[in-house]
Amino acid sequence: MTKEQMSPVRDKNYDLIHALQMSLEHVYRMETYIADADARGDTELATWFRKIQENNRKAGDQGKQMLMNRLQQEGR
Repeated sequence: MTKEQMSPVRDKNYDLIHALQMSLEHVYRMETYIADADARGDTELATWFRKIQENNRKAGDQGKQMLMNRLQQEGR
């Protein structure tokens, strides 16, 4: 088993920014998966991908708000 490499970035917001980026990337990626499932007529899978996409969209919105609040606090 390999140990995950620690980030050389020690900024306190790094993990938040990375998680936000991943959430938003998954929103985009789900579009491809939804289209693939729709093209195959697999409505069950397409619906499931849409739910994942919506969850990631919500997480992305929450992450953006949290990051904005933190950056505003730092600017004071």
